[in-house]
Amino acid sequence: MRVCWRVWFAAGLVSLPIASYAATCTTQAELLALDRDALVAAGGRLSMAILQQDEAALHAALLPVEAAEWDGIRDTVEQAAPLVKGGRIQLRNLYLLDATMLTAPSDTQFFCSNATGSLTVTVSMRALPPGRYAVVLADAAGAALSGQIGLVLAWSNAGADTGWKLAGVSARPGTFNGHDGVWYWAHARDLARSDQPWSAWYTYDVARYLLLPVDFLSSPNMEKLTQEQAQVKSATGNSPQDAFPLSLSAGDRTWKIDSVRLEPTLHEPDLGVTYQSTGVTDPAAQRTEATAVLSALLKAQPALRENFHGLWAIAEKDGKKTPVMELPMAQIP
Repeated sequence: MRVCWRVWFAAGLVSLPIASYAATCTTQAELLALDRDALVAAGGRLSMAILQQDEAALHAALLPVEAAEWDGIRDTVEQAAPLVKGGRIQLRNLYLLDATMLTAPSDTQFFCSNATGSLTVTVSMRALPPGRYAVVLADAAGAALSGQIGLVLAWSNAGADTGWKLAGVSARPGTFNGHDGVWYWAHARDLARSDQPWSAWYTYDVARYLLLPVDFLSSPNMEKLTQEQAQVKSATGNSPQDAFPLSLSAGDRTWKIDSVRLEPTLHEPDLGVTYQSTGVTDPAAQRTEATAVLSALLKAQPALRENFHGLWAIAEKDGKKTPVMELPMAQIP
């Protein structure tokens, strides 16, 4: 699910022209008691509101300048319902971000180190206005899908309404089929060792997705995962990502696949396949074409069938992408 916030958060590993000299981060263990108590209270209250689907409480806590983003935040909260259902909110991490020394909106990195400096988590943001912010990560312990919540809070000095306000929400499952990100990471390593590069590559993507509820945070563990994934090579010496655009022949037809990516919409380890369509518009013809493309991909990479739940077909024609259907592996010939 997306983070709904006008300030765009970038992946922590992206190299940015950063104004980090004007930004500082304080980790949970280093917070002053007053700041820690305030963030625990705000983070716990808002996480519980997501668990209880209390949209009124969330709307009341919304940062005023984010009013135009409310519809997106509400959609994210509603989509989080099955992820956190039946769980108990447990706060995982708190990060207090001070960007008050910025003089204008800037691409900003926060380096959040522990007391000894042995562990540093990096939070990367683009076009961040001056101010004080916080990131709260929480888990819905005991939920069937082990839901995770990421909150972005911003300090507001709006008169009597001074305090921590909601600026962004993200939610993800913590497991697929009962397996968490650590399990998928280990499985990706096994697949790489058994010479199944395509399955390994996308299983690393699954692990990354399940380990954190947000994309703008990087840690040494996540960097290690990315480095391992970069070492996955096919028989040609290239990574699976280097194969695109990929041409596959099936009978007298050749299909061009533009990309394959993780597609977690159904809370299953699915892959989305974007391909160049012939332009058919009849629904039955679209499904026939999509099935042919998906079948050709699985014939070329049969190990995907064993390691993923299903495939999504996304047809592209003249720059326009059209989702066609999702098929479980067993239904793809």
